Amino acid sequence: MNTLGGADVTAYVAMRQGEKAANGTINRELGVLGKMLRCAYRQNKLTRVPTFSYLKEAAPRQGFFELEQFEAVRRELPEDLRVVVTIAHTYGWRVPSEVLTLERRQLDLAAGTLRLDPGATKNGDGRVVYLTPELKALLTAQVARVEALQRQLGRIIRWLFPHLTASCQHAECTRGHGHVGERRHRMTKVWRTAVRAAGVPGRIAHDFRRTAVRNLERQGVSRSAP
Repeated sequence: MNTLGGADVTAYVAMRQGEKAANGTINRELGVLGKMLRCAYRQNKLTRVPTFSYLKEAAPRQGFFELEQFEAVRRELPEDLRVVVTIAHTYGWRVPSEVLTLERRQLDLAAGTLRLDPGATKNGDGRVVYLTPELKALLTAQVARVEALQRQLGRIIRWLFPHLTASCQHAECTRGHGHVGERRHRMTKVWRTAVRAAGVPGRIAHDFRRTAVRNLERQGVSRSAP
């Protein structure tokens, strides 16, 4: 590490760019390197900390969903994923890491609440939200779909948003094995199809997070509110 210099960092950046890594990704990696070097310097493991420059990153996305756009996309999705995007649109939760990871125990229909466990969110804090009447009805129907699948497969399904149908045509999938009943990790293909059909190609699910924050601010609710 004592021999590491700016030329080495420049060579690393060129290598990562050759691998098609985004500038933001490379900057995060350089940030980790810089933190390691500073830590080593404070522990007297280095005599100097080399300096290096960061790359220019693309401006943050500013995409928002207007209500009619959201409803147009939602109509193009399967029933279970309509529930997913409604949660994201209402509360600003991240789809892959906060909504699709939900387990049935985190939903309390009697109390009308949905919660994220501590450690499940980006900042590590837990979160509890009260269901809107629309979401309570949608989640009640989703639980019924999961329970029907449980009876079909003859086993307990802990996930709130499992694969309800086979994602392939292999015999093991159509017999109820494979992905059926397992947690859905992503919805990339069906999402792309839906946004194209809704006339808003290129939109991403993370736009729901910005939309929810904007809607809360319009209602006079603090950004820090759950």
